[in-house]
Amino acid sequence: MDLTNPPPTDLWQQTATQILPLLLTSQITVETYAKSLLSRINTRNPQIKAWIHLDETQILARARELDALPPSQRGPLHGLAIGIKDIILTADMPTQYNSPIHYTTSASGIDAPVVRALRASGALILGKTSTTEFAATTKGNVNQNFTRNAHAADRTPGGSSSGSAAAVADFQVPVAFGTQTGGSVVRPASFNGIWGVKWTWGAVSTMGVGMYSVTNDTLGVLGRCAEDLELVSRVLRVQADDVADSKEVNIEGARIAFCRTHVWGEKAGEGLRRVWGRARALLEAGRARVEELELPEEFANMSKWHAAVQSGEARNSFLGVYLADKERLDASLCAHVENATNVSRKALLEAYDGCARPRPVWDRIASEYDAVLTPGVPDEAPLGLDWTGDAAFNTMWSILHAPTVNVPGLKGKNGMPVGLTVVGARYTDMRTLNAARHIGKIFESQTS
Repeated sequence: MDLTNPPPTDLWQQTATQILPLLLTSQITVETYAKSLLSRINTRNPQIKAWIHLDETQILARARELDALPPSQRGPLHGLAIGIKDIILTADMPTQYNSPIHYTTSASGIDAPVVRALRASGALILGKTSTTEFAATTKGNVNQNFTRNAHAADRTPGGSSSGSAAAVADFQVPVAFGTQTGGSVVRPASFNGIWGVKWTWGAVSTMGVGMYSVTNDTLGVLGRCAEDLELVSRVLRVQADDVADSKEVNIEGARIAFCRTHVWGEKAGEGLRRVWGRARALLEAGRARVEELELPEEFANMSKWHAAVQSGEARNSFLGVYLADKERLDASLCAHVENATNVSRKALLEAYDGCARPRPVWDRIASEYDAVLTPGVPDEAPLGLDWTGDAAFNTMWSILHAPTVNVPGLKGKNGMPVGLTVVGARYTDMRTLNAARHIGKIFESQTS
């Protein structure tokens, strides 16, 4: 122990990038760190309800195993506590998808590749975080223990990565994994006032992750600072081929586009309009070159195409559980299988072809700017726990396969977080994170 530079008293408050050097150099044992987090969880989780599965005995045993490793065998995430959304397979923990069809105490025996990579890098998998049923419903209150927003117990935490966002925002774990099909990383990150990245589609394997829509399903990670998202992204090798894609962004002189998108007129609420104007003023004060970006007309169809593809693919994803046990399956998932929206095969093909054409167009547009800023949510988190919120501002970017980063720091009229989203071209994840980090510094240095 380095007594000249004592470690912080409250280890649960530390971000990943703050705690890792202490763990790697044995200034703090993994067991001590784990006990600090568990103390925080035991105090706060009865109110927040972020976790579906947490085994203290298992956690501490694994922590001691990590402590026993010599420095030469320690991975880049040595001892770092990570939460895993409960649709991602974990060999030593049950995966329940928040569905009565899968409520069990049995471990799956299989790690999803992303979990295996995290373990191989030394991470301490803390537990499984809550989700809506199969991460595919917008109903929050599937059971009476659904997660609360970390800032207000009477407001939704967003979904479907509800528990991951709330646990991170409430300092119960520094980073946690989520998934996004429509807006399931960006929206809960926004509502809980934290950072969240949805990577480029395909940049991180979704094998072993509960499937909703293969065209849209994407992994992401949530944290309390951009540096933590960058850390995890590097470990998972979400890297640019071009060195220029990872260069530092200087806000002064940066060319930043503000893109309202085609759903603004119908969906933008008071909170969004408030932070939109505030963000522009802050960046202009920082001497950024702010421009309005109007997307080509074909992008106005992206929401419609996303809905068709998501619904069409969900027919296949949920057919098995529907045929086996539809009485216990949520009505909205049954509706997918039964094709309640009457999406024809012809319409599905048109959607596939339609959404493919604008992807390279978007890549070219995004490459013209240092950053593109778009809305993340229509407003502050809605009151109540029966609905996880509107993903209208997210679905276009999900089906375009673009990397998206929620940038916190601004608030609506009720003092609740309202995040904005930095969107990049495909496979410019690190560049997009870099730009978002610098924009976030501007936001977080100001009162809203």
